[in-house]
Amino acid sequence: MSARAGRQSMSELRLRRVLEHNQRLREDLARPRVRVSEASANLIRYCKTTKDHLVPSVWGPVGRNEDPYGPQGGGFKCCVIQ
Repeated sequence: MSARAGRQSMSELRLRRVLEHNQRLREDLARPRVRVSEASANLIRYCKTTKDHLVPSVWGPVGRNEDPYGPQGGGFKCCVIQ
């Protein structure tokens, strides 16, 4: 392989890397953005309106029929793995 062919292949490799990097940057730029304040407000609204059965100190005791993590009647009652 001559020195000129080696330089050309290195240049092609460098160009390919730059083009791939450019493509990734374009994809990042096209990704939809949300302001931090809006995302925070959405998260707070979700936490306040979505009942979490694993935090009874906040939402109060959960009835057995409402508890998705509790035993669901029937079958064996010796132990439950959660």
